[in-house]
Amino acid sequence: MIQLCILTSGERYMKRILFVEDDLSLINGLSFAMKKQGYELTVARTSREAEQLWQDRPYDLVILDVSLPDGSGYDLCQIIRRSSKVPLIFLTAADEETDMIMGLDLGGDDYITKPFSLAVLRARVNAQLRRGGSAPAAVVTLGPFIFAFDRMEFRRDGVPIELSRTEQKLLRVLVENRGHTVSRSVLVDRVWTDGAEYVEENALSVTVKRLRAKLEAEPAKPQYLRTVYGIGYTWTADETAGSGVRAAADERQAGGSRRPDGLE
Repeated sequence: MIQLCILTSGERYMKRILFVEDDLSLINGLSFAMKKQGYELTVARTSREAEQLWQDRPYDLVILDVSLPDGSGYDLCQIIRRSSKVPLIFLTAADEETDMIMGLDLGGDDYITKPFSLAVLRARVNAQLRRGGSAPAAVVTLGPFIFAFDRMEFRRDGVPIELSRTEQKLLRVLVENRGHTVSRSVLVDRVWTDGAEYVEENALSVTVKRLRAKLEAEPAKPQYLRTVYGIGYTWTADETAGSGVRAAADERQAGGSRRPDGLE
């Protein structure tokens, strides 16, 4: 499993691409091309790796080789299509019309035969992402949580959790960017999008505190929704990690301190 987190300047949501391919030369070439575009690329070299990565986090686009060491890309496409309409591009050495039709009938959005130029693939990727079908998966399962954002249903260990609209929006931004720190300014821009010219200074801190009270087993020692002191917040990518040691290490590394009013 190869994960290439490609960060670009500026604070914006990076489009995530899952690339399922076992050819290292093609992996290296596409990695370079996607870096220039400012995308975050995660690579799986087998169908099993790809299925695990798909379950772990949402993606905006899938590029899928038909021939994989442990199975067919067609089968993996069917698994993805059970839960998502994410744009999907097939790659294959086969140029038979029947193969192309099969891939498209199973839910593929585009089909590129090898060999191809990276410029062509880059253009196809950009075209699929522009079509607006790239929303992250509406239902996300993380550790004890199930978040069904489109249905506005949230559960921990099977127990329903009632969240306000603002709490839902904040949670979605953090979950979609889990493993990355999202700054306070970006969160305010993404969550309070109702055109308000002024957002009360503590609104974000208060919403974080309320969200922790509903989601965390120990809100004072958050395991999932963590503060990155002096920067913003992150939803940890390790849903099973303990909180105490990591939280203390995060605070020491940032060199920050807790706010006296208890809002972090």
